[in-house]
Amino acid sequence: MSEHIVSSYEGQLKTLHSTVLKMGALCESQFSNSIIALLKKDEELIDKIIGKDERIDELEKKIDDQVVNLITLRQPMAIDLRETVSAMRIAAELERIGDLAKNIVKRVKYIKVDLNNPDFSLIKTASELVQNNLKKTLDSYSKKDEQLALSVWNSDKEIDVIINKLLEDFLNNMKKEKKNIESLTHLLFVAKNIERIGDHSTNICEYVYFLIKGEEIKGNRPKG
Repeated sequence: MSEHIVSSYEGQLKTLHSTVLKMGALCESQFSNSIIALLKKDEELIDKIIGKDERIDELEKKIDDQVVNLITLRQPMAIDLRETVSAMRIAAELERIGDLAKNIVKRVKYIKVDLNNPDFSLIKTASELVQNNLKKTLDSYSKKDEQLALSVWNSDKEIDVIINKLLEDFLNNMKKEKKNIESLTHLLFVAKNIERIGDHSTNICEYVYFLIKGEEIKGNRPKG
């Protein structure tokens, strides 16, 4: 294989890697902003988040096209095949994260309770943990750091425990505060969306680990 072909091929792999990171950064921003919009009831920010969801879909399509082009035209070796397939799987997980962030803000207008009340403090706690894990997840992919990916994978249980406590609190509040049932119902879905974003981050970590090590993480995922 000529030096020019090798250089071109490596360039395409770097472009693919860069596109995944660009998509990841946008999803990270979307989720972070969705929590800000939720807590502040910021309608302008809500509109921006919903408007940017199409860009996430475009990036996923771009990644799919880049992967297909690399596989069909370059016939990659095993390690590079892992790079391309992992990129496509990670993009699919990121697209779901983007959808979940959009779903969170779509519920804001139905939530009438004050989320700055200490009774709802676990929402912020859970979202901060998930945001931190999502950032670590993207860093693990960027740096090809399997230990960082493993640390996120192992921390998923902590998020589950908090979300379960949050759901229990919401259900108890529904029994006491009948007038807040609609708001609390939407908050139940918000909490589950936050949990699912954490799950998708953990899925990405599994793909990152496979990309680096060529094998799946051993053992069952810790769950709360």
